[in-house]
Amino acid sequence: MEDISKKIGGNIKAARKSKKLTQKEVAQHLYMTQQQYSRFENGVFELNYSQILQICDLLDITPNEVFEK
Repeated sequence: MEDISKKIGGNIKAARKSKKLTQKEVAQHLYMTQQQYSRFENGVFELNYSQILQICDLLDITPNEVFEK
């Protein structure tokens, strides 16, 4: 499960960087701290489906892109 969380986090990180957003900006959109959000990108904690949808909306990506290998 840890490898999947890290892969998902890496996909989100790549999408965030392509939009030139900081972790802090995305975290604010999700109503959390930058430190909390960083744990998602690093695969330490898992996002729930609602959070994934919010990130997809913000980064203009699909859930399929988040879960790609």
